[in-house]
Amino acid sequence: MTISITIGDDRFTATLDDSAATRDLVAQLPVTVDMVDHGGVEKTGRLPSALSLDGQPDGADPDVGDLGYYAPGGDLVLYYGDQGYFPGIVVLGRMDGGASARIAEIDGPVTATVEEV
Repeated sequence: MTISITIGDDRFTATLDDSAATRDLVAQLPVTVDMVDHGGVEKTGRLPSALSLDGQPDGADPDVGDLGYYAPGGDLVLYYGDQGYFPGIVVLGRMDGGASARIAEIDGPVTATVEEV
C-alpha cells in the first residue's frame, strides 16, 4: 500500500510493509501529526492510537528513508538520518524517492498529514 505524507508544500509517498502495525496505521488515516526533530536523525510525533506489535521483533535498526513507529511513545517516525538498533522501533515501510533528504532540510517542528493514495 502507498500512503502520502504532506509537510507544508512538500508531499512524499511511502510504501508500507504488510503487517498488523501498518494495517492499524491505515485504519487511522487520514491523520495529522505534530512532529518534532529528535536527535538530528528523525521527525517524531504521537499517533492518536497505538499500533499493534503482533509479529514484530523487540526492536529494529531502521535505514535512512524508513517510516517507523516507536512503540513506547506511540510515535510515527520519519527517519532522515542514521538511527541504530533500538528496542521498541517498528519499521512500517519506506519513503519513496528523495523524501529523507528533503525532510532533513526542514528545521524544527513540522505538521505532517498522512493519508492513503
